[in-house]
Amino acid sequence: MQDEIGAAAGVIWNRLQANGETTAAQLKKATKLDPPVFEWAIGWLAREDQIVITPSKKSYVMRLK
Repeated sequence: MQDEIGAAAGVIWNRLQANGETTAAQLKKATKLDPPVFEWAIGWLAREDQIVITPSKKSYVMRLK
């Protein structure tokens, strides 16, 4: 399972690098990752201090550090 989460974190990281800042909803839709794996991968990136998560009106905005 850790390999799957690590791979998902890589997908998210690459998407953010290519497209820049985006909302969590847009990122989830673009990556087409399963909901729990998506959330675990976001947690992985946050724990590794790779992303910045900022609250917005209805969602969260994410970007690479």
